[in-house]
Amino acid sequence: MPDKNSASAEAIVVGGGPAGLTAAIALAGGGIATILAGKRPAKPDNRTTALLAGSVTALETLGIWGRCAAQAAPLKTMRIVDDTGRLWRAPEVKFEAREIDLDTFGYNIENRHLIDALEHRAHSLPKLRLVEDEVASVVPASDAVIVSLKSGGTLRAPLTIGADGRKSICRAAAGIKIEERTYPQVALTICLKHSRLHHDTSTEFHTPTGPFTLVPLPGNRSSLVWVLDPVVADEHATLDDVELASEIERASHSILGKIEVEPGCGLFPLRVATARHFAAKRIALVGEAAHVIPPLGAQGLNLGLRDAATIGELAVAAHREHRDIGGANILAHYDRLRRADVGSRTLAIDLLNRTLLSDFLPVQGARGLGLYLIDRIGPLRRAVMREGVAPTTAQPRLMRGEAL
Repeated sequence: MPDKNSASAEAIVVGGGPAGLTAAIALAGGGIATILAGKRPAKPDNRTTALLAGSVTALETLGIWGRCAAQAAPLKTMRIVDDTGRLWRAPEVKFEAREIDLDTFGYNIENRHLIDALEHRAHSLPKLRLVEDEVASVVPASDAVIVSLKSGGTLRAPLTIGADGRKSICRAAAGIKIEERTYPQVALTICLKHSRLHHDTSTEFHTPTGPFTLVPLPGNRSSLVWVLDPVVADEHATLDDVELASEIERASHSILGKIEVEPGCGLFPLRVATARHFAAKRIALVGEAAHVIPPLGAQGLNLGLRDAATIGELAVAAHREHRDIGGANILAHYDRLRRADVGSRTLAIDLLNRTLLSDFLPVQGARGLGLYLIDRIGPLRRAVMREGVAPTTAQPRLMRGEAL
């Protein structure tokens, strides 16, 4: 490249969140010269992520998990409690990881610890260069994608991974439309301390406004995702720490004892969005650039990590065979592989959320019957657990513990 402010690589990743970092590490670890471009968020991410077993295996395989495992809490039991107070209530359902021969369903970790581990691994890879700069534009060409930076530099590569979130510049550059729908709900997220042990159990109360989910963290700590009516969510966010702790303790029926909230309460309006295509014009989308789903069932970031593992696998295989890693056939294959997984998860989460919001008695009855059957029929119960942790049709090699 003639311009000293320009650089070329074999792949560019736009966006430095967990999905983007994982994609960059997978590509660079597989021998592809990669540049990751993106500005770190000004505000720290106080959320947590429940990483399912396949995601943990992928992070282990990529040499990441060992640096953050001590900050994660195992999820050995998942409990669903109907707290709707409606006429037809579903039975309580408890899932144990040992029923499907696993030690844990996964681990819950604060995002800041996960990102620190990912960044440390990224800095150790000779094939990966990190550029901390805001991306100004993305322009696809016939043989490459040109990424312009706010500082004035440009990057060029035959494959670009768009991991730049809900308002993705990469998605717009690829000309990919998105289908989206909002819900009349807001998720309040916060971490908290409590006086009773959580026993490695995640408890999800189903309420008329959505789930109230407590997920273990190391020690006597948990993270909370509380889905509320927007007005109520705003009111709760203005409460002082003592008042908010009291509301959480009441809503949790004091199962964790005395509650003490930690700084960093967040509010996130709920919506579902899916890109019509996950790749086009030498650009592949991962994470929230491709799909957004409500924070139910620990699916969001796990889907994004499967995106990253899948495009990494396809690109590394093509690179070793001296094929065009950003070619139309590679991107079409990626789109096919991810569409079924994302579509099925989005549909399941959407249906669950709608049944909680519905006042229609037959809908409430169907939801209760479904949970009753899952609780009572052993083979169905185990099949649901296995599919939730490790989907049979969407397990890239990294999720199986196989290096790229």
